[in-house]
Formats: sequence, C-alpha cells, structure tokens
Amino acid sequence: MSEELPRLDLLRFLERVQLQQLAQTRHWIHQEEQRQAERAARHPLPEPPAWIVEQGIGVGRRVVAVHQGWCRMSGKRTSPITRDEALRLLAEDPERACQQCRPDTDLGVL
Repeated sequence: MSEELPRLDLLRFLERVQLQQLAQTRHWIHQEEQRQAERAARHPLPEPPAWIVEQGIGVGRRVVAVHQGWCRMSGKRTSPITRDEALRLLAEDPERACQQCRPDTDLGVL
C-alpha cells in the first residue's frame, strides 16, 4: 500500500526545489555579470570628442546643429570638430546650438 504525502509536505518539497533553482539562476546571473565586466575592462569605450557637428542629408550636407560630444540628442550623421570650428559655426549661426546640451554656453558664446 502506498501512502499519500500530506499536501503541506508536498508544498514544502516544491519550495525547496524552487529555492534551489533560484539559487542556480542567481549563480548564472552572477557569472554573466562577471563575464560582461571582464569584456568591458578589456575593451573600454573610447572617450567622446569634445564637440561634434550634426549634418543634414543630401548634396552639400549643411550643418544642422553643433553638440557637445556627450550629447545624446545628436543624430547619426555626426563628425567630431575642434573647439575653434565649433566657435566658428556658432558665430555664423547661433541657432545651430543644440537646445539640450547647450554648447554655446560651454563655449562662452552667449
């Protein structure tokens, strides 16, 4: 004759199994975080340029905006520029200054 385990014993068994699975998952997460940290240490991100220019589409690719290098509002068509070039572009047209990162303020153009 087989006796059935009480429901509470079954639930406690289930809990132990789930805790073991949770511990294993946390271990895997920890290992992956270590791998990513090691990769990041081997290949650090390059320092962003101090100033970038955003250009439009098409022939001539007119200057759309001047940004600080860290600005995330810049589009995909950007290239690094020197401080002098940023000053010149903003002197030609102050409206080119990005309204988020305000390169004109940092450059003292205001």
